[in-house]
Amino acid sequence: MLDIKLLEKITSIPSPSGYTFHLINYIENYLKDLGYKPFKNQKGNLFVEVKGKTNYKIALSAHVDTLGLMIRSIDSTGKIMFAPIGGPLLNTYDGEYCKIHTRDGKVYTGTVLSTSPSIHVYKDARTKERNMDTMYIRLDEVVYTKKDVEKLGISVGDYISIDPKFTYTTSGFIKTRFLDDLASAFLLLEYLKELKQNNITPNNTLLFVFTTYEEVGHGCSSIPNVDEILVVDMGCIGADLSCTEEMVSICAKDASGPYDYMMTSKLITLAKENNLNYAIDIYPYYSSDGSAALRGGNDIKCALIGSGIQASHGMERTHIHGLENTYKLIKLYIENK
Repeated sequence: MLDIKLLEKITSIPSPSGYTFHLINYIENYLKDLGYKPFKNQKGNLFVEVKGKTNYKIALSAHVDTLGLMIRSIDSTGKIMFAPIGGPLLNTYDGEYCKIHTRDGKVYTGTVLSTSPSIHVYKDARTKERNMDTMYIRLDEVVYTKKDVEKLGISVGDYISIDPKFTYTTSGFIKTRFLDDLASAFLLLEYLKELKQNNITPNNTLLFVFTTYEEVGHGCSSIPNVDEILVVDMGCIGADLSCTEEMVSICAKDASGPYDYMMTSKLITLAKENNLNYAIDIYPYYSSDGSAALRGGNDIKCALIGSGIQASHGMERTHIHGLENTYKLIKLYIENK
């Protein structure tokens, strides 16, 4: 049974791209407690190798960086203006609680708001477009000027994280921000726990990869020598796609191009033969750590799967069945390789 409390924990640790070290440190310590010896590369990606019966090496990757914001300016009245990190749907951030993380370790709370935040004052409060030029951070401190804000140690370049609002419903839905891709990182951690607790030696050597810059395009651009990579990321839902939140999605192609034919076919066959609830889809506006790895010149085969996640880059939601089907397909692929 999947430990959803672990998923709740990792979503609670702010980790916008470039500010992932708190979460990486948590995962590193979690893995050390299980008896593993994780290691990092220079940009902070975390790796764990599990020796197999052969030297054929399969990477399983998920990214722990999320969307977020960064302070771009402070106006004369103390309003904090921001730039997005990654591609959040900023209209869904309107009214959300947030935290500002200063370079000297202080944390302040605030709220993301439209610059026309009240219908009693602004005629365009309902209709104003929500973007980085029409939104700001209302700081929960008594400030009236730019100097007041700066005296708190808040500066341009400070990170802003968004409250994930994690909820696990009695009907089995998990709704929270940043299921992309913390749901997948969670599944890899659960698999590592199962391997260790059951003293399992896999057929092939496994390299688990937790990347830190996927949302900005270069998470897995460099990877230690492996033969293939199974990327576990979110499955897309909507338009003419067939995936639901209860399914594992197998991606045949995304905006970066098609994934490895033989790997993808094997995943489809395993899902079909084992009666998993699955979908085969094409993601039109999407790329992954697999895309970054291939563009980085790595000589690998690559495939992509993930739990179906609704409202990606907004207020996301999946179902426990989608997580379970994805977990089963990860295990089936590794055990039958």
